Amino acid sequence: MLAILPVLLLYLFNPVVGVWYQKVYCSISESCECDFKPHIRDLEWDLYKNVYGQHLAQDIVSEEVAKFLQNKSPERPLVLSFHGSSGTGKTMVSSMLGNHLYSSAMSSLYVHQFVPTLHFPLPDRVKEYREELKSWVQGNLTECARSVFFFDEMEKMPPGLIDVLEPFLGPSHVVFRTNYRKAIYVFIGTTGEEVINRVALENRQAGKEREDIQLDHLQEAIAQAVYNSTTSGFFQSSVIQQKLISFVPFLPLSRRHVERCVRSQLCQRGSCGRTDVVEAVGGDMLYTPAQGQYFSTTGCKAVPAKINFFL
Repeated sequence: MLAILPVLLLYLFNPVVGVWYQKVYCSISESCECDFKPHIRDLEWDLYKNVYGQHLAQDIVSEEVAKFLQNKSPERPLVLSFHGSSGTGKTMVSSMLGNHLYSSAMSSLYVHQFVPTLHFPLPDRVKEYREELKSWVQGNLTECARSVFFFDEMEKMPPGLIDVLEPFLGPSHVVFRTNYRKAIYVFIGTTGEEVINRVALENRQAGKEREDIQLDHLQEAIAQAVYNSTTSGFFQSSVIQQKLISFVPFLPLSRRHVERCVRSQLCQRGSCGRTDVVEAVGGDMLYTPAQGQYFSTTGCKAVPAKINFFL
């Protein structure tokens, strides 16, 4: 103990030595604080450069994450819920979040992903799943307060399961002797897409700019939709009642957004100049409604397969 005292004193009173000590410590340590290397500017750049047609998601995610991480002692964890049709960028944005928070990106030991059909496949075992999920989250928060939890396909999540997380999501200062307030939770699902798509359609038919759609036009409607839907993992959930979630709407994509997806993926393949493929893929997509053909029915999800066909 006496042998390391001089090193500790240097660490406390000499910033240069402190940085050196931290690097040495992280080179031999499994500490999650060492892997936790958030790059907020890079996240913002990634969102605005590579996510198309989602001004609400871009603004909410970048602002909420930056505000949360700037607070060294947050009162509650960051809880986001992504809602919208398939192919609108929900999974992409969640991956960006993980990639820019940890040195190991999405492969970090402190990024945890849950898929209902894989982890919670049997609705009649919800009680058992609740205990398992509570134990899993509590154990990982004990190991690392900076843990991130992604819950995909919330429309397939057994109702009642997520409520076991309520104590972890609220403003309590101590939960099961666990430091839980620095964690991030992201829920991903399609429930509420009808509400989002209707608002987008009405906005388009009124001749307004897409950016005129504001969060307050959608947030309460999404909350009601997921709370009342029997196919939602948030069906009659106390998590919704307690207003513990920030909802993030993902708008349906128009043809110009789809073509931007095509152009981006072509460039990744070294074929930036193939405007013929961009136009072919954009024209081959299905659009809705029948009168107007405003929005892609699959967003950008079918783009890779379409590119393969037209290349």
